[in-house]
Amino acid sequence: MVTVTDIESAADYAVKILGNRVVMGLPLGLGKPVQFVNAIYRRAKANPELQLTIITALSLSRPKPGSELEKRFLQPFIERVWGDYEELDYIQDQACQTLPPNVTLHEFYFKPGSMVGNSTAQQNYISTNYTFVARDINSIGVNLFAQMVSPSNEPALKHVSLSCNPEVTLDLLDRIEDRRKAGETIVCVGQLHPGMPYMAHEAEVETDRFDVIVDDTKAHKTLFSTPNMPVEMLDYFVGLNASVLLRDNGTLQIGIGALGDALVYNALLRHKNNLAYGAVLSELNISENYAELIAEFGGIKKFSNGLYGCSEMFINGFYRLIEGGVIKRQVFNDLGLQCKVNNGEIDPTTLDDGVIMHGGFFLGPTDFYQGLKNLSADLSNQIHMKRISYVNHLYGDEDLKRAQRQHARFINTVFNVNLLGAAAADQLENGQVISGVGGQYNFVAQAHELEGARSILLLRSTRTRVDETLSNIVWSYGHTTIPRHLRDIVVTEYGIADLRGKPDNEVIKAMLNITDSRFQTSLLLQAVEAGKLEAAYKVPEQFRQNTPERLAEVYKAHRKNGLFPNFPFGSDFTYTEENLLQALGWLKKKSKPGSLLELGRKALQEDESDSVHFAAHLQRMGLEKPGHWREHLYRRLLLAGLKATDS
Repeated sequence: MVTVTDIESAADYAVKILGNRVVMGLPLGLGKPVQFVNAIYRRAKANPELQLTIITALSLSRPKPGSELEKRFLQPFIERVWGDYEELDYIQDQACQTLPPNVTLHEFYFKPGSMVGNSTAQQNYISTNYTFVARDINSIGVNLFAQMVSPSNEPALKHVSLSCNPEVTLDLLDRIEDRRKAGETIVCVGQLHPGMPYMAHEAEVETDRFDVIVDDTKAHKTLFSTPNMPVEMLDYFVGLNASVLLRDNGTLQIGIGALGDALVYNALLRHKNNLAYGAVLSELNISENYAELIAEFGGIKKFSNGLYGCSEMFINGFYRLIEGGVIKRQVFNDLGLQCKVNNGEIDPTTLDDGVIMHGGFFLGPTDFYQGLKNLSADLSNQIHMKRISYVNHLYGDEDLKRAQRQHARFINTVFNVNLLGAAAADQLENGQVISGVGGQYNFVAQAHELEGARSILLLRSTRTRVDETLSNIVWSYGHTTIPRHLRDIVVTEYGIADLRGKPDNEVIKAMLNITDSRFQTSLLLQAVEAGKLEAAYKVPEQFRQNTPERLAEVYKAHRKNGLFPNFPFGSDFTYTEENLLQALGWLKKKSKPGSLLELGRKALQEDESDSVHFAAHLQRMGLEKPGHWREHLYRRLLLAGLKATDS
């Protein structure tokens, strides 16, 4: 192992050892050593003889504003939140489809929606379950692996932490070691960044697992973060309905996104303000409509024993659940001991070395990273980052995993579900990949393999495209991420569909019950026409009031009492920016060229009586003193959006 103090020397060393064929494997998300990757990429751009293949996932970049109003809003925010974060050079070339002919970029997970329509990215996408990523990267012949790591406090630096990304790295390093023993030349590079949370236990490795350690202080740039984003009304009700399926003394996995945040908020509400939680459930008839399901598989009381977290992604929501006393059930690495705890023979609070959270990787807002860095020694010892082969499936230590993962709830999001229970989450029916499978399939399958476990798929029942509302529950769809033979539980803002083990006609009926009522009749007729439902069937009256207006009444009433805040876990935006964000979102929904033009005409004809009320907003957007006619138009459009969303 050698230590160098500048990125360029590390890149020179790697290329010298490997020659003109470099196959570089990189972690998903935060763990990419950006400066080292850019140095290798620059060498490939400058030397056509250097054949560079990059294999990775979720390449992160700052948001790219589109319209002029978005630019005015985002630019100051980007500078404040991401500071001197250095972009990956290949991202821009990938977006413009201008990667050099000697460079190939394979990703197995895209930033959601970022590569739709990009033929280069779509053609080089690798579809694989997350559990198999180490195997697949290795089989392509990776000969350069690089990762950003956190340095220990040891004077001699004998250890580093894989921090946010031990999940694939630990499995891949074992495979690399086997190939090295067979005589292959492979270079592993660790780039130090002291800002990375130091996660110990399995995430801590000896520095000699790397051939090169780069300690370049110029590369200690701002870490990439994903700011806390708002949670909207419909998301909150999806999360509310899912929260009644959490079983005290159980296990929890959650996917990323607003629906996951909504679930976390409602789980905390259930635990910390159970009276208010019960009131909302009662108003929406959730406790009544799903009483048997809740009694058998869930609960609505506070979490007495708490939950154990076991999730490929350790999201900010898990950190909040730990803070809030929901994630607190300890599991143990000894099967005999774990069985005695499960049977009530031993009180787990009297034991040492218990774990409340097993995670694969993490990514989130800056305050999440800081929270991990500031963990007490006791709490830090209860959070273990693990290899993906441990977290995402049951093979290997199966008996122990079964004992730990009791009453497991594997909760993930999809963008549509058909009436027969098949779901799509990663790809459009025309083959265009939106994101990737990740570990979703593994957790769904695991829910069927574990006694007492359930897979719960979350989705909004509808989506809005400009001025048109469409159903996300459909009769059929030309792509499936989760096949219907693995159908289990589906949750929308209108309720819960328990599909496991049910015949097709009952599955269809359950799905219609959680469908927006504007689409129930047309979907029912399609099912009847296909011969899957009796012609005389009618949706029960109690489920024929599935409207956003009904939900809005409940939502508004409880928001007055402090429930359902726009930003449940804090905000990176100022109060004025939060208002602007809503206004710009409203304008974006009106972004159909004709309707936006008509809105602009109307806005120009109205007076500016609201301008004083929104003076701070106009100043933040640089429109307090408009100059040319476009700025006058932007000002009026912005005022229209602010007025429409002012609460």
